Amino acid sequence: MTEKNFNAKVSRWLEKTSDFNFSLFAVAAAFTTYFCMYAFRKPFAVAEYKGIIVWGLELKIALIVGQLFGYALSKCLGVKILSELKAQYRIFALLGMIFWAELALVLFAISPPEGKVIAIFFNGLPLGAVWGVVFGCLEGRKTSELLGAGLSCSYIIASGAVKSAGKFWLGQGISESWMPALTGLTFLPLFFLAAWALSRLPSPSEEDVAARTVREPMNHEQRKAFVKRFFPGLFFLTFLYFFLTAYRDFRDNFAAEIWAELGWKDAPEIFTYSELPIAFIVMVSLAILYRVKDNRKGLVLTHKIMIAGSILIGVSTLLFDFGIINGAVWMILVGLGLYLGYVPYGCVLFDRLIAAVGFVATAVFMIYVTDSVGYIGSVGINLYKNFGQSEMSKLAFFRIFSYGTSIICTVCFFFSMIYFSRVTKKE
Repeated sequence: MTEKNFNAKVSRWLEKTSDFNFSLFAVAAAFTTYFCMYAFRKPFAVAEYKGIIVWGLELKIALIVGQLFGYALSKCLGVKILSELKAQYRIFALLGMIFWAELALVLFAISPPEGKVIAIFFNGLPLGAVWGVVFGCLEGRKTSELLGAGLSCSYIIASGAVKSAGKFWLGQGISESWMPALTGLTFLPLFFLAAWALSRLPSPSEEDVAARTVREPMNHEQRKAFVKRFFPGLFFLTFLYFFLTAYRDFRDNFAAEIWAELGWKDAPEIFTYSELPIAFIVMVSLAILYRVKDNRKGLVLTHKIMIAGSILIGVSTLLFDFGIINGAVWMILVGLGLYLGYVPYGCVLFDRLIAAVGFVATAVFMIYVTDSVGYIGSVGINLYKNFGQSEMSKLAFFRIFSYGTSIICTVCFFFSMIYFSRVTKKE
């Protein structure tokens, strides 16, 4: 059987198979693709790069900011490029992005400190677009909540798993410079296989379209009309995401330092084990939304889940400060609250919103609008920590940041829920 015939056979099977088989295949492909992407993005964060100053910044903060600049620029460009990307070009986009990212990590390995910052910028530049390409294969289907829940578990687990992998290579004597490139190379074959599987997914069926409306690439005028029509609600969602993304990235990038201050310095497995219960609970919470067929009710319930998450961040931090829970439980609970608010943005929130208002659009557009703003916030927080609170420990800063994020996000989620519940009722 030729390669072309085999590809066609797989696609035909996916068109005819049951919803369960299709969902299982799609989740496995999407989960693995995005999981492997993290091996090219996050391993460097497990290293400490102590005692090196670049342009007035600690080298690690400079690397985080450099990658975030590339990542944020990728999100900004993705608002246009990914909202117009046609399905048949997704596989080529994925392969090109990951090759670019690995070459940047090789450049990172052989460069002096200043060059490493530039290299990590170019590493982040393509990786910020991977989510949009992957989710573009999943959105607009009647099982989108299940698919999105499975996909979202990838970065919750992957962030810890690739840090554990990076820590392993450091323990084998690999230098902090070469460790990121080697970790990425380890996951490259699996990424190829998963990306191929993702490319075999057929377009949404007529039944999918009936349940979730048509999903089409959006030109400039369509994007402008969508934002203008729903601006008040989109403003609240975008504003709070500025803080939510910054909070998530700070917890992620400085996990090694925070866990060390909590007494877990020599336990690399903690990066993975602490994220597993979070991924499971978030996946179950989002999968429940699949049972809600009414798109307006599904949108409101999504907001309620996100509000519960933002409240949990503040409450668990308060319990930690009063000594009622220990540091490990606190890190898991704030992680759970964070991801209950954060994960729906990338898979469920805008998919339900578009279906509820009946607007012919693509969820990837708003995902990348909010992402581009969110990662700018992440850059700002890192610069503020370096120049404004340089003497404060990572743990102390994170505790204060937890309270602020909880209050701001809870208020904005509430107003967004009220706005869209009224708008969708009229629609």
